[in-house]
Amino acid sequence: MYRLFISHSWSYSDAYDRLVQLLDSQHLDYYNHSIPRNDPVHTNGTDKQLTDAIDAKVKGVSCVLILAGVYSSYSKWIDKEILIAKKYAKPIIAIEPWGAERTSKKVKDNADRIVKWQGSSIVQAIKDLCD
Repeated sequence: MYRLFISHSWSYSDAYDRLVQLLDSQHLDYYNHSIPRNDPVHTNGTDKQLTDAIDAKVKGVSCVLILAGVYSSYSKWIDKEILIAKKYAKPIIAIEPWGAERTSKKVKDNADRIVKWQGSSIVQAIKDLCD
């Protein structure tokens, strides 16, 4: 079983939801370590509490998936998620959104692998980097 942290912004939760559906359609045996939407740390927690929650989640994963949409460049959490992934030597897979003309240079510069929005490509990158 692969233990995955899927970086996302709840402001763009449709992309996160589509990625989870895509992974499920590939019959990948995985556990999603992402911080759930209903976790009060999102709305009531301090920056430190959210950073600590991300750290605790990333620490135990096989790899980190980051949607490389241009919005990622403006997320205050992307930098922290990348730093935490690197701190624990977790591979980062950047996923370029379907049909995106612009993507996040920051995410791609820090990725161990960049893949397109295709289930088989994403799963292959997970198998290659996260075993």
